[in-house]
Amino acid sequence: MDASAESLAKSIGERVKQERKAREWTLDHLAEVAAVSRRMVVNVEQGAVNPSIGTLLRLSDALGIGLPSLVETPEPPATKLVRSGESPVLWSGERGGRGRLVVGTEPPDVVELWDWELGPGDRHESEAHAAHTRELAHILDGAIVIEVGGERHELGTGDALTFFSDTDHSYSNPHDVPARFALTVYEPGVGTRHR
Repeated sequence: MDASAESLAKSIGERVKQERKAREWTLDHLAEVAAVSRRMVVNVEQGAVNPSIGTLLRLSDALGIGLPSLVETPEPPATKLVRSGESPVLWSGERGGRGRLVVGTEPPDVVELWDWELGPGDRHESEAHAAHTRELAHILDGAIVIEVGGERHELGTGDALTFFSDTDHSYSNPHDVPARFALTVYEPGVGTRHR
């Protein structure tokens, strides 16, 4: 892990541990509720791993705080300005792609704004999100393919797609030039499923 990823991993680990202890949950209980291994929870809390977006979503949903709250400061101000380059990179592709969580809202109805870049040949596989989660993708540069529940959608610059993301889905760039897209994720009722 580079220094930035290491710092983010430690910050996420501290937040997961803080939220788990505030609920008086054991490591085993969080692992069970989040449907991840106990070893993964330990590694995340220690900042020893750079967990996948899927793992982060399962942990944040189990804790009822939403992904943006997991990677940002515990008490968000009334307004928050995020400058270019300040957003955490939560996914890095093998071909130079990056998924940055730009900004998000707090539970129970969480909205996330992402800035995605896919290098030529990059592919991001995403597990199904919580029930009723929706995504909106807007292609800013290049062209990508979004696959949702067995359907394949080819999108070029200026195209947009909205879909329920409570099924496995993926974003890929099968072309020879980089692509960039904005992604908004709406996850209603975060934290209400585990009460």
